[in-house]
Amino acid sequence: MPGQGGSDRVEDHFEGRGTSCTATETDFAEGARRGGQTNQGMVARRDCKAQDEVQAVERLREVLKIASEYGLNINWNKCQLLVRKVEYLGHVVEDGAVMPSPGKTAAVMKFPEPQNVKQLHSFLGLCSYFRKFIPDYARIAQPLTEMLKKDRKFYFNEEQRKVFNELKMKLASEPVLKIYDQRADTELHTDASAIAYSAILMQRSDDGELHPVHFMSRRTTDAESRYNSYELEALAIIEGVKKFRHYLFGKKFKIVTDCKAFEMTLSKKDLAMSTRVARWVLLLQDYDFTVEHRSGTKMRHADALSRNPFVAVVTSKLHDDIQRAQETDEGQRAIMQILKQGHPYNDYYLYRNLLYKGLEQQLVIPAKMEQEVIKRAHDYGHFGRKKTLDLISKDYYIHDLGRKVDEYIKTCIPCLLANRKEGKQEGFLQPIDKGETPLHTLHLDHVGPLTETRKQYNHILTVVDAFTKFTWLFPTKSTSTKEVLDKLKIHQHVFGNPERFITDRGTAFTSNDFRQHCEDEGIQHITITTGVPRGNGQVERMHRTIISV
Repeated sequence: MPGQGGSDRVEDHFEGRGTSCTATETDFAEGARRGGQTNQGMVARRDCKAQDEVQAVERLREVLKIASEYGLNINWNKCQLLVRKVEYLGHVVEDGAVMPSPGKTAAVMKFPEPQNVKQLHSFLGLCSYFRKFIPDYARIAQPLTEMLKKDRKFYFNEEQRKVFNELKMKLASEPVLKIYDQRADTELHTDASAIAYSAILMQRSDDGELHPVHFMSRRTTDAESRYNSYELEALAIIEGVKKFRHYLFGKKFKIVTDCKAFEMTLSKKDLAMSTRVARWVLLLQDYDFTVEHRSGTKMRHADALSRNPFVAVVTSKLHDDIQRAQETDEGQRAIMQILKQGHPYNDYYLYRNLLYKGLEQQLVIPAKMEQEVIKRAHDYGHFGRKKTLDLISKDYYIHDLGRKVDEYIKTCIPCLLANRKEGKQEGFLQPIDKGETPLHTLHLDHVGPLTETRKQYNHILTVVDAFTKFTWLFPTKSTSTKEVLDKLKIHQHVFGNPERFITDRGTAFTSNDFRQHCEDEGIQHITITTGVPRGNGQVERMHRTIISV
């Protein structure tokens, strides 16, 4: 119920009128709080709400009585009295629920197909105003928001047209949100993928069911898209809590996620968390909450991840790179030419100028892109061989995939550093005297196989001086005794012979040739116990450093 000229009817204190504001040539003082001044006090106005008609009439009578006593005039043209439904700021509020205004949704439905970036900006701006009504908005709109990037050529193909119409239909379906109730049980449901993360604020109503209060969805940045799955899930929780802070602060609520690891983090069982996650956990200390883990199959409503492995392997940018790489790959380009001429070729076929294979509709990956696809599939969660193969082969074809996945996993640094030996543990270490002078005792071992270089080197022979920790690295093409002796002769010509070698029981060090070399040069050879690599810990520790580099 707005008052007529309400801002002009609130008098300033007499002693403060001379300090209202300063004009260019003189002081400007007012006796009342007129509208339009940037430093003025604001006249508050509240809606008058009631549970039923009787209470509404009684409260209206009280308001009019007070207005009459103070001589306030009511602007009846702006009043809405005894209504059950109110339209406010593009939203309709009715019976405890909020929905988009029909006028706004009609504007979306009538929006013409964008012909340039400016028109696309306008459409996405209109849709984004109502994104809280659209679950997983960021992921759905991703093909359109990609077009807004700098230096991106504008085009509007079938994929963009499909998303354009889908956003229209999402709003036309009259989505409904419940009005937040401070007394109701509150839950925050989150999920994440490499493309986007989402959160849903939900409350349990009188009917015992959970109803959405607000949807939140954001696209990941380029940096965030490279987070592992655990960090992405944690990011979704943090951003959801920050987004709904005004609802959640000071209230006990429940976080529901399909990330079991995050639940363990908060219970302080996961002490090896990254510094990034540790900072996020500190932000949650201001809130009173519990964490509940639910499997992904029970989290469909918050499923920005959608549990489709595609999002973990290929983004739209990489998809474009694959298309360009197919056109430059000689073998695949030849197959595409045959198919374009109308001739069949095995079980290959073309779809939207991309080469696919088999009834499984696998996109054929060019040789230059194979490593990138395997990297994305494995690094998304540092899965084992079987899981990585399943992720890739569901949608993509790579020749000799098993071998290439094995090679990549063998060189995955986080996996190598994280893997720990299981089963029976070793006994106490019996330390070996390292001598009192440099070059007295040398530790030897190989690391590899590694990615082959242009000169076909795929292993490294590591030599560590036990006294000084000085290290020599020799590239080798194999782990044969011959190559080991060749490298040791190079070392001998510069530094001479040590008193002692310490090695594992690899064939390169247990062969007759190596034994004969040690006897001829007067070098003591000590081999460590099988299965106890820490017996040669000097060189093993160096290997961890080498691999991380």
